[in-house]
Amino acid sequence: MTETAPPPPGTALRDHRGRPRVAVTGIGLVTPLGLGVAESWAALLAGRSGIRRITRFPTAHLKTTIAGQVTLPEDAAGEVLTSPVRVERMAVLAAAEAIAGAGLPGQGRFPGPLCLGMPPVEVEWPHRLALARQALAASAEPPRYPALAAAATGQRALHEQCLFGGIGERLAARFGTLGAPLEITTACATGASAIQLGVEAIQRGEAAAALCIGAEGSVQPEALIRFSLLSALSTRNDEPERASRPFEKGREGFVMSEGAAALVLESLEAATARGAPVLGLVMGCGERADNFHRTRSNPDGGAIIGAMRAAIADAGLEPGAIDYVNAHGTGTPENDKMETLGMRAVFGESCPPISSNKSMIGHTLSAAGAIEAVFSLLAIRDGMLPPTINHEVPDPAIPLDVVPNLARPAAVRHVLSNSFGFGGQNVCLVLGAAPQA
Repeated sequence: MTETAPPPPGTALRDHRGRPRVAVTGIGLVTPLGLGVAESWAALLAGRSGIRRITRFPTAHLKTTIAGQVTLPEDAAGEVLTSPVRVERMAVLAAAEAIAGAGLPGQGRFPGPLCLGMPPVEVEWPHRLALARQALAASAEPPRYPALAAAATGQRALHEQCLFGGIGERLAARFGTLGAPLEITTACATGASAIQLGVEAIQRGEAAAALCIGAEGSVQPEALIRFSLLSALSTRNDEPERASRPFEKGREGFVMSEGAAALVLESLEAATARGAPVLGLVMGCGERADNFHRTRSNPDGGAIIGAMRAAIADAGLEPGAIDYVNAHGTGTPENDKMETLGMRAVFGESCPPISSNKSMIGHTLSAAGAIEAVFSLLAIRDGMLPPTINHEVPDPAIPLDVVPNLARPAAVRHVLSNSFGFGGQNVCLVLGAAPQA
């Protein structure tokens, strides 16, 4: 690849490769800790867990009965929301907060594309049961697949709800984003991938702004059972708040969760021209693929290490300039071991502090990379490192400063945010402080 000529000295609106610098001018959050940035961030710094027993569906006979659940107004009213509906409604809440914070029009006129990271969409049991009831009404015979398919014929609303691109189309229409919306799913790296799409569009000069969203609503029976069959989930059901234990010796799996985050990205030039608040910069993106296994990383850690190094280099930094690492930190024995390997390979003996917000909100899957990017920006803004809670017995195989149990003040200018997905889909982001006036 041909290297872009460096910008002239003093060109503050361009990065070391001559590309437009990418500013974050608005952020929005929906997490099990609360609706909105302020509520979620305050709870995170307080070390409060959002993991609870599942109340949304029966859990008898399941190995795992805990999760991070977001309580929406519709939940309080007793409405049953399938995952596609939940993803869309959380994405709307996060996006509206981010757009308002950026000082842009709330609906109909967003000045750039939509980059949406979301989970795969499928027909769920509430859909199937509704179709079965319709089939039974038409015949006394127990409904089989042909009868269910016949009952679904002509149901446009069901088809559009379960169409992968449908959510993006509706969000694009609601917020008036430009061009065709981009929807992507890269497993647990999805939220970071959505941000990377927006960053690269701005760097190429194809857009002055981008609305980047990561959203996840898969706390539902089938998804829970599938992850359980992979032996990936914690079964510490009697102590939900203590179940997620990244980097701790007693860790035994992640806790499923849901939520959404939105970031308004703009070229620094466009943001400065309109006097927008600049919360920070997305300075670098790095991605590497690893086709070793569906759920496990290659033991050599090559893709994880490569993604971290690529993000730091893309930001024009050396590893020593990273002040803090927002960990992928799922709490599975495999992930935490491999992330430690990556940290030692990239930073040597002088690793910066690293902590996992998944210890408090669980693993938000498709939303995780975006949520963690927002938390990284807040760590820079407030000079506070969120803790890794439930760190009771250190693992001697993980010689890292994991900011155990209590938040910590620190001078933070550059954060590396890691997202390592199933199937070897790895994306890392470098977030930086806003330029000094």
